[in-house]
Amino acid sequence: MALSEGAAAPDFDLPASGGGRIALAALKGHKIVLYFYPKDDTSGCTLEAQGFNALLPAFETAGARIIGMSPDPVKSHDRFCGKYGLAFPLASDEDKAVLGAYGVWVEKSMYGRKYMGVERTTVLIDREGTVARIWPKVKVPGHAEEVLEAARALP
Repeated sequence: MALSEGAAAPDFDLPASGGGRIALAALKGHKIVLYFYPKDDTSGCTLEAQGFNALLPAFETAGARIIGMSPDPVKSHDRFCGKYGLAFPLASDEDKAVLGAYGVWVEKSMYGRKYMGVERTTVLIDREGTVARIWPKVKVPGHAEEVLEAARALP
């Protein structure tokens, strides 16, 4: 992974679900849980989103904002949010520039076929915009709870 803990989190300003935009710089002063996922409305991505959504009040109490990001278009994000009642924004990085900056747009392999895709990764960013923790190659079960504990521990 190109990004390391202690580094400045790469800034972004992207279109997001709900018709707005989301910019990292505008969230300075908040802890940010930025999770990258491959595709809206697929089994693992749905479970991950539901896990974060279920714990959203606890994340808010811990002073953390949740942002999901994938290369899917905003229309897809809006359908995904509506279908599962997701109450946090999903950023759309269709040109994959931010995914590249965070080192999560990688070569993957399935059944011997190589292709480019998102490596499921979560990044916890502190109130100053510094990467506090990185979870590469996330396994979904129990992940949201682990990230919540780390967010609570962050000043």
